[in-house]
Amino acid sequence: MTRVFSGVKPTGHLTLGNYLGAIRRWVDVDQRQSDALFCVVDLHALTVDHDPARVRRLTRQAATLLLAAGLDPELCTVFVQSHVDEHARLSYVMECVATDGEMRRMVQYKEKAARERERGGSVRLSLLTYPVLMAADILAYGTDEVPVGDDQTQHVELTRDLAVRFNQRYGHTFVVPRATRPGVAARVMNLQEPTSKMGKSDDSGPGIVYLLDEPDVVRKKVMRAVTDSGAEVVYDREARPGVANLLEILAACGGGKPEDLSGAYASYGALKKDTAEAVVELLRPVQERHKALCADPAYVEGVLRDGAGKAREMAKPMVDSAYRAIGLLPA
Repeated sequence: MTRVFSGVKPTGHLTLGNYLGAIRRWVDVDQRQSDALFCVVDLHALTVDHDPARVRRLTRQAATLLLAAGLDPELCTVFVQSHVDEHARLSYVMECVATDGEMRRMVQYKEKAARERERGGSVRLSLLTYPVLMAADILAYGTDEVPVGDDQTQHVELTRDLAVRFNQRYGHTFVVPRATRPGVAARVMNLQEPTSKMGKSDDSGPGIVYLLDEPDVVRKKVMRAVTDSGAEVVYDREARPGVANLLEILAACGGGKPEDLSGAYASYGALKKDTAEAVVELLRPVQERHKALCADPAYVEGVLRDGAGKAREMAKPMVDSAYRAIGLLPA
């Protein structure tokens, strides 16, 4: 079977963007058609200033929400990155293959480093090198496909480059993975800033729908979404980003195409109302399941423990092989 790997970073509460852009595909497609691994990548949350207790809390919440959304430990492997040492072991080896120039060209590094400097903070070295850790996450499992949003495509391309370079220099070791993307709502945008991604680490709460938002909160956020000049409901991502975002969300919630849905609405208000209700109904079963899982923490802990064990068994032979290939003496 095709092997799939993907993960979520516990730097904030999971959002509608995370669900529509990634998690729902993992549930509906990847875990059923592939040998799939899904990981809470907690090591990546350490690249910026953080509260340790919050990282632990968000890691548990993210894992619980993945299960609530429908990931089935009988069909896929769900685990926490730091529970499997092979990620860190392989990361250093891949740092010895990557170049400084490659790291500094990464768009997310440039953007996050600039924001950190604007706040007067220092930029951690791990912020520069974490794309190599991401590559190690993927390569450790012989991954064929990495389902990602548009903003992560560059990282998968780096992973491909590093795998090819390693194989050419030290002998064929790694599978060269490819990125896959969902067709609709691959990148859900902020409701208040529709030219920016709906990110879980964003400070603009009114523009972000979180998976655990109460129904009335969801409705309020969607009804207050920024639209565009002009009264006609038209799907045009460039000229009408606010309306296009709502149409894409509605289409992703209920099926269909944004272009087709636009003709059904004579006003922004009607579009917002239907979009809000579609989101509320989409999130309802996830929230109910999350509540049940929170009442049974031992089950979640057991899933993560078993998942880490399975992941370790898969990753260790690959990482050991990479160590041998690059010239390290076996223990």
